[in-house]
Amino acid sequence: MTSRKTLGGVIHTYQRYDPKNFPSPTKPPPDLVSPAFEHMLAYGSMRHLTEEELANAIRLDPSQIAGFGPSIDYLQQLLRERKEKILATYETDRVRERAGSRYREMGDRMKPPSGLRPAFRQAFKDEQLRELERLWYRAGDERSQFARQLVQLADALGDKYQVDELAAKYAFTGREPMTIPQALAIKEELETIDRLLEQLEEAAKTAQIGIIDMEELARFAQPGDLNQLEELRQQIENYMREVAQQQGLERGPDGMYQLTPQAYKLFQGKLLEEIFSQLEASRTGRHAGPIVGEGAVELQRTKPYEFGDPVSSMDIPTSLVNAMLRQGTERPLRMKSEDIEIHRTRNSPKCATAVLMDMSGSMRYGGQYINVKRMALALDGLIRREYPGDFLQFVEIFTFARPRQRSEIAELMPKPVTMFDPVIRLKADMSDPNISEIQIPPHFTNLQHGLQMARRYLATQDTPNRQIILITDGLPTAHFEGEMLYLLYPPHPATEKATLREGLMCKRENITINVFLLPSWSQSSEDVQFAYRLAESTSGRVFFTGGKDLDRYVVWDYVSHRRKVIG
Repeated sequence: MTSRKTLGGVIHTYQRYDPKNFPSPTKPPPDLVSPAFEHMLAYGSMRHLTEEELANAIRLDPSQIAGFGPSIDYLQQLLRERKEKILATYETDRVRERAGSRYREMGDRMKPPSGLRPAFRQAFKDEQLRELERLWYRAGDERSQFARQLVQLADALGDKYQVDELAAKYAFTGREPMTIPQALAIKEELETIDRLLEQLEEAAKTAQIGIIDMEELARFAQPGDLNQLEELRQQIENYMREVAQQQGLERGPDGMYQLTPQAYKLFQGKLLEEIFSQLEASRTGRHAGPIVGEGAVELQRTKPYEFGDPVSSMDIPTSLVNAMLRQGTERPLRMKSEDIEIHRTRNSPKCATAVLMDMSGSMRYGGQYINVKRMALALDGLIRREYPGDFLQFVEIFTFARPRQRSEIAELMPKPVTMFDPVIRLKADMSDPNISEIQIPPHFTNLQHGLQMARRYLATQDTPNRQIILITDGLPTAHFEGEMLYLLYPPHPATEKATLREGLMCKRENITINVFLLPSWSQSSEDVQFAYRLAESTSGRVFFTGGKDLDRYVVWDYVSHRRKVIG
């Protein structure tokens, strides 16, 4: 006699499922790095991302789990049939009438104190739980008969609310009446079925078995079906763990996942693929052809020698042939300037870029800080892949400015707002040993300090091609005058002047400032005008972005700038 286990194997084979190869080896592995990075960009750390949460964040092809365990369609049908049976059995008119009568009878029997009688009658008539609660506090003595009756009346009104919601939410077609406790239990059961149907529908789309509440499903499904579904969930988690190791996600001693350099590289590559895949449809390529001029890379083409051409680029064989053709058989061979051929060269100059990332308090609105960090990682990936000789420095801007390494970008978060006064006029002497930065409100925007720090980094780079990419959402609200720090909100002309003065210092050192202005709820024409003044002072540009497209705008502008330099 054939065992049930053997039959299961036959069915699995017939449905093209092989438990030893899960999922199909012909399908590409799921992307675990991107969900992990998106989580880190949003929360600044990976401390909340457990193994189960990571598995739930991954989008698998549902066809990879088809044929294993109970069919999700079967479970959905089971729940729908249970829901339809309940709706076809009961009616709600009589239970609504009972709940209303119970509430009214309890209220009519109550005898409130004379001082609370008008308020009670109004709250009872309006059927407002909040007003009944306020009356209970006004009653004073919670042990009094009226206070105890108020609690019972509030419970009766709460039951009436629940019964009315049940009748409004579901279309009952049966004839069997319900008691009030029975109606509340049926409401809870129907809402549980709705939640499970939503979970099963999502699992059918994404193969995220972990989102299904197994305890609630146990009320409706058979134990054997639940065991097989749990086995599938465990198998998916094991598969996620294996792929995570391959993609550079390592588990720490606390069981949480940590990002390795391999994961950074993979995520940056995916960002660039997404960015340039959308640009390639409307552009012929990212780079223009190489230009002719003095440079380190020799081309095959040559030109006659001109005064000033480097002798190191001379095409010696061609120059000797020219001399022999001119001189004939006469010896010794004497080379003249008109015989010399010089290789044309390609000039591939170096660029130096400083990216100023606004992490002040206002960047938390609309998740702008996430887009800024995504841009920074994409730009870092671009330069490491395409222009490894370039210089790139990241600077975080808030009340102060801080240089940041590539590995710190994902963990940056907007600074918490600690002051809510409509007008703020503060100053602090930072040379005072009794004043530390930790005592200063961090949520202001000090563009001047950020530009100053970027200028010092770029000044050490031996290249004329230096630029600052400033990403912010509006006017600065903090600046230094010597060692004195000023915090001024709303933005003050003194802060604007100090920032523009630093912009002129950048211009003197041939540093271009490109401003990427993010949309903000508080943005005005003054913010736009200031961005134009700052950029124009260094022959830079102002770009208006839509938040989520920031990485695309910044990266493409960097490539365009390179194209302008190279070609």
